[in-house]
Amino acid sequence: MITVLFFAKYRELLGTAKMSVAAAEVNKTGCTVAILKEFLAERGEVWREVVNAENTLCAVNQDIATDDDRIVDGDEVAFYPPVTGG
Repeated sequence: MITVLFFAKYRELLGTAKMSVAAAEVNKTGCTVAILKEFLAERGEVWREVVNAENTLCAVNQDIATDDDRIVDGDEVAFYPPVTGG
């Protein structure tokens, strides 16, 4: 299972902080961040807006990821808004 985490305002918008999904459920031939985003976007408009927002950050196993990064069962994928400091 892939553990998918949502932080800050994304957790509030989606109504969940965490979900699990099997990589084979997302795509039978292999999974990338982009494919996971497409899978999540199918859940509805709010999901689509969160995962496809230009400033959404994504990390795989706590490393910043790109849409081309591969993910497999056992990985942790996190989506979070940009963070600013002061």
